[in-house]
Amino acid sequence: MRTRSAAILIHENSLALIERHRARMHYFTFPGGGVNDGETPEQAVLREVYEELGIQVRVLRLVAKLRFRGNPQFFFLVEQLGGEFGTGAGEEYSSDRDPVRGTYHPIWMPLLDLSTKNVLPRSIAELVIQSHPGDWPLELVAFDEREG
Repeated sequence: MRTRSAAILIHENSLALIERHRARMHYFTFPGGGVNDGETPEQAVLREVYEELGIQVRVLRLVAKLRFRGNPQFFFLVEQLGGEFGTGAGEEYSSDRDPVRGTYHPIWMPLLDLSTKNVLPRSIAELVIQSHPGDWPLELVAFDEREG
């Protein structure tokens, strides 16, 4: 089992996402990654956002938990504190990475485009559409998805 943490970062009506091209697929995903041994999901999201986007964030709150193929994923609403968006230097950007892993490109997607783009997981994209700017559920939202 692999636990994953991801960030929901919204700035000026745009959402921070990672554009991916992998295995003939083109999609967008929330910045984040695996929780390491000895790390909390909150610590993992801070580290992953810095590695992937090059920015420091603070966690506002946990808004959703998703189970994907049996693996838990935590989605945190975050805000940027510092750094320069797009300067991430995590291992996914290494030039000697296996090309099968695909490409990673940090982007700002206008919230108006979320419903027409292939943003995964879809349930979290829909939650953002329904909840921003001020109607986030007070309770943790839980989803169970078999395939993205």
